[in-house]
Amino acid sequence: MYKHTKEKSNNIYTILNATLSSIKSVIPVQSQIKKPKLLKDDFSLKYGVLIGILGDMNGKLVISGDAKTFALIGKGMYGVQLEDEMLRSFSGELGNMIAGGISTNLAKSNKEIMITTPTILQGNTKISGYKEAFELSVELVQIGMMDTYLLLDDK
Repeated sequence: MYKHTKEKSNNIYTILNATLSSIKSVIPVQSQIKKPKLLKDDFSLKYGVLIGILGDMNGKLVISGDAKTFALIGKGMYGVQLEDEMLRSFSGELGNMIAGGISTNLAKSNKEIMITTPTILQGNTKISGYKEAFELSVELVQIGMMDTYLLLDDK
């Protein structure tokens, strides 16, 4: 039992670090990362992207912020204002880039994951149905807040 608990703790630590590293490398702005929080309840969001994670770790990655935050990230990365369908497309691609970075970072720790195509979440969305959840809040200087949720299932 102890070995399983220690291994699980190491896996969580590894994926949290892989996520933080990916966010820093994908979003080229100064940021302040808040201490990760274990979520005890379901949570809600108004705009974001969801990507499934399969492999050595199973679950979902949810990246949330308001649409304006995603638009400002896109403008900072590509120099153009994104709206409507272009904003939704960019938001999905941002999720892909972050999830791909997580996958690459985990491979350095001999962990393999595959990611699913992104699902855009809009409107009042309540997220539930996971074993454990961790929230990583990042303040992107002159852009806004972005919350990343790691929703982990048993493995």
